[in-house]
Amino acid sequence: MHIQVIQGRTSDPRVLKEQLQRWVDEVAPGAVGALGSTFGVTAEGDLIGIARFESAEAAYNNSNRPEQGDWWSVTEKLFDGPVTFHDSTEVDQFLRGGSDDAGFVQVMQGRATDTAKARALESRMVDALEQNRPDVIGSIRAWYGDGAFTEFVYFTSEAAARDGEAKPLPPEEAALMGELQQVMSIDRFYDLTDPWLFTV
Repeated sequence: MHIQVIQGRTSDPRVLKEQLQRWVDEVAPGAVGALGSTFGVTAEGDLIGIARFESAEAAYNNSNRPEQGDWWSVTEKLFDGPVTFHDSTEVDQFLRGGSDDAGFVQVMQGRATDTAKARALESRMVDALEQNRPDVIGSIRAWYGDGAFTEFVYFTSEAAARDGEAKPLPPEEAALMGELQQVMSIDRFYDLTDPWLFTV
């Protein structure tokens, strides 16, 4: 899988949401290899999203389509300032990965000092997470090659997510989480209370 992470700021999320829906309706049908997308705007006006493709080649081919260029020439004007892009083919998925059933998506950006150890610890935590956090549907993480990452976590609802995170972890899971926090730090959270979800 290839993922493109897109970030920017907007003072008019409603119009931007409408424009992204136009991509789904008018551009996506011809985007060979496109798998879907997740976008949203925080209460502070930060837009963040991911576009998922089968491969880097599929993403590249889509970027060079005239329809994509025409759509983006309109879309970029809806941002307040520059838009940043991060491309990644180093992708982790947990549980069900992304889901259009999510009522709330939380995005985390940070860095790992030891990605192999972080992944090993997380693989040991998956079963416990599935049992103890039914509010978590799944997640998708894109690595940037230097330990930096963006992760989208999909929840059934914001209320369920808040209730779940307030509960104490079982001792074994708490110990693993402590080890994980030694090699992975979260620098920024983005709460998408109205996630814009699309899957081909």
